[in-house]
Amino acid sequence: MSVNPMAYEAQFFGFTPQTCMLRVYIAFQDYLFEMMLVVETVILKKLDGFPGCKISPCQIRKSTEKFLLFMKEHFDKLFSKMEEVLLQLVLNIPENVLLPEDKVHEQYPYTKEQFQALQDEIQQLQQQYRAEASAGQALQAELEEQKAVQAELEKILQWFDGLDNICREHGTSNFKESFAFLTQNSKKLQDVLKDVEEKSKKIKKHDQLL
Repeated sequence: MSVNPMAYEAQFFGFTPQTCMLRVYIAFQDYLFEMMLVVETVILKKLDGFPGCKISPCQIRKSTEKFLLFMKEHFDKLFSKMEEVLLQLVLNIPENVLLPEDKVHEQYPYTKEQFQALQDEIQQLQQQYRAEASAGQALQAELEEQKAVQAELEKILQWFDGLDNICREHGTSNFKESFAFLTQNSKKLQDVLKDVEEKSKKIKKHDQLL
């Protein structure tokens, strides 16, 4: 059997030529064995018609095996020649022939160095893509955070609007006046609270004296 891997032929046929030849060899060999068994069976039947024949079935089997070995030796020689012819002339793709799917290599030839440079460029592009994807995720997270802050600011503005409406109901016209109004009322409440606390202390001291 040929030791040439014949990878290009395997790409075209879908199987290696050596595998094909091996299967053909096995098929021929099996057929040869079956044929010799048929011949042996026919001889035994013919001998049954001659009662005085002194040839035993064991002798016939030995003769059959000897003849089979002779046939196999000659078959191997013939098959070796047939294999050489088929692998060279039938199952072989000439070196100057390109398969249709490999035509692109003829149009755009690349050296080993150019191919390696292309691989390096692809790797760099992949790294850039991963970096941009990571930056995009960071921007998306920042956008979500800005949306949350905007929602809080809208709540604060709504609170101020409500506060402004309350102040208008009490006679103030704008936010500054409303804020001043609230500050004034808050101060009054603090004064009242302080006065209450002082009176409470005086009452406690009076109770203690009694």
